[in-house]
Amino acid sequence: MPAATRQTLQQTLRRIDGKGYKAYKDIVGTYAFDGFELLIDHVQGDPFGSPSRLRVRVDAGTAEFPDTTRSSASRAVALRDYLARAFATRAKALAKPRGSGSSGLIAMDMPGQEILERSAVVLTDGGGVEARFVAGMPAQGRSIAGREAEQMLCQDVPTLVRQTLRYVALDADALQRHVEVAEDADALRAQLAENDLVAFVADGAILPRRSGVDDRPMTDGPIPFESPDSLRVTLERPNGGTIGGLGIRRGVTLIVGGGYHGKSTLLQAVERGVYTHVPDDGREFVVADPMAVKVRAEDGRAVTGVDISPFINDLPGGTRTDAFSSPNASGSTSQAANIVEALEAGATGLFMDEDTSATNFMIRDRRMQALIAKDREPITPFIDKVRQLSDELGVSTTLVLGGSGDYLDKADTVIAMQAFRPEDVTERAREIVNHHRTERSEEGGETFGRPRTRKLRGTGITGKGDKPPKVKVPHAHAISIGLDDIDLTAVEQLVDESQTRAVAEALMTLTSDNQFRGRTIPEVLDRIDQRLAERGLDGIGKARGDLARFRRTELAAALNRLRNLKTG
Repeated sequence: MPAATRQTLQQTLRRIDGKGYKAYKDIVGTYAFDGFELLIDHVQGDPFGSPSRLRVRVDAGTAEFPDTTRSSASRAVALRDYLARAFATRAKALAKPRGSGSSGLIAMDMPGQEILERSAVVLTDGGGVEARFVAGMPAQGRSIAGREAEQMLCQDVPTLVRQTLRYVALDADALQRHVEVAEDADALRAQLAENDLVAFVADGAILPRRSGVDDRPMTDGPIPFESPDSLRVTLERPNGGTIGGLGIRRGVTLIVGGGYHGKSTLLQAVERGVYTHVPDDGREFVVADPMAVKVRAEDGRAVTGVDISPFINDLPGGTRTDAFSSPNASGSTSQAANIVEALEAGATGLFMDEDTSATNFMIRDRRMQALIAKDREPITPFIDKVRQLSDELGVSTTLVLGGSGDYLDKADTVIAMQAFRPEDVTERAREIVNHHRTERSEEGGETFGRPRTRKLRGTGITGKGDKPPKVKVPHAHAISIGLDDIDLTAVEQLVDESQTRAVAEALMTLTSDNQFRGRTIPEVLDRIDQRLAERGLDGIGKARGDLARFRRTELAAALNRLRNLKTG
C-alpha cells in the first residue's frame, strides 16, 4: 500500500466535507509532505472540545540547523525553546476563525521568560526536528468544513514549517545569541558550588518586573544592579567571557533595608535564578543553586506524616510531631513542614522572606520568652535552627528581613538594599551585635537532627466510582486530579503552567506504576529524575506537546499537598 501523502489528505478532506464531525477520525495518520511529515495523532470529537493534536517532523536536510546550535545540552534545550517561540508566534498570526468552536485554531505551547526543556519541540536523531501543536478542525455547526481544513493543513501548516523550522528562514544571529546566553547561564550556575556560592547576580542586571502579572523587565527607569566591591566575584562564561557581580555565599545571608528599597525584588530574582532566562530579560545572568527552594508559611495546607520535630514538639494532647499530619496546618506548622519536605527532596539552600513567614515560627524575642516559658511553648523558632542547618546539614539560608534584628547574631553576610542598590553592611551588623546584646535565650538544643524519611504508600488519587482519575490544570498554581484539588500558590518557583501539567502527569505516573510504592520519597524522586533524563518529558507525557521540565522539589511539593497521600 503506498504511503499517505499530502494529496491523500486533500482527497480525504474533500470526501468528508459536509459530513458529521466525527468523520474527521478518517484523517488520523501520517502524511508525507515536501521535506517533512505531518502526523495527526488525535482528532477532537466535537468542534467545541479540546483541539486536535498534531505533529510535524522535519528531516535534517530540510531543517539544516548547524551543529553549533545544538552542540551542548544547554544549547539543545535553548534551540528547542527558540523554535517553540518562533512556531507559536507565527501560528498565532496564521490562525483565524474558520467556523464553530475552535475551528481554525493553530497553537503551540508558548514559553515565558524562562528557557525550559519543553515537549513542544524535540530534536530527533540525525539532526531533524519534531514540533507538536494543536489545531481546531474547521466545522460549520457540527458538520465538517473540509475545504477550510484543507487550506489549514495543506497550506498553513507547510507555511509554518517553512518559516519557523528551517534554519535558513530564521534570524541566525538571534538564534545564536539565544543558545549562547543559555549556555553561559548554565555555566555560571555550574560554578556556584566550586566558588562556595548560593547565587550570583551579574552587574548590570535589571531585577524589577513590569508588574505582578507581567514578568518582563521594567522599562521605566530601572536601576541596573551593581555589586559592592567587598561582595563582588568574577565568573567565566564560555561565550561571553569574564563577568562580575554579587556573590551570595553559602551560610546565612540576610537581605535588609527599608520598605520599598528592593529587598524582596532581589530575593525574587535570585529564587528565579534556578532557571535560565531569555536574552534581554534582565536576569539572564542571575543564577542560583539549582536545589535552592523558596519556603513560606501556608495556612490550611494538608500535611502527611512529616517529621517536624526539629521545630515543633510537645503539642497539647500528645500529638506526634515526628510523623505530623493535619488536614489544615497552621502558619507555623506549615512552614516547618515546608522546610522539612524541602530537605527530604534534597534542597541545599532555602530562600525565605519575613513578610510571608509565620512570625511565631521565625522568632521569640526576650520579652516573649520571659512571659511564656519554653516548657509551655512547643515551637522552636527558626532563628535557633538556622545556623544548625548550615553548619550540620550544609543547607544555606538567604532571608529577607525588615524587623527581626536578633537574626544579626546568626548571619555570615548582611546585605542592605538602599534604593535598589546593595551595600555590604556585615561589619556594621557585627558592631551592632556586640553593642546591643539580644539577651534572648537559645532554644534550639544541641543539634538540628536528621528528620525521618518517609516512604510512599500511595498517592490516594482516585476517580469517581470505577472511572480513572481525570486531570485538569486550570493555571500554573492549581491541579485538579481525581477527587483532589491541589493548591500550589505557595510553591513560588513553579513558574509555568506547562511545568504544572508535567507535575500532574508525574503524579499520575506515581499513581499507576507500582514500582514507586514502598520506596522512600527521595528514591521516588530519583526514579522520576532518571526517567526524565533517559526519555525526556515523553517518559511521563506520551508525546504531548504542552509539558515543561520541573524540578524534583516542585514535584515533591505537589505530592505533599495531596490530601489523601499515604506515607509510612
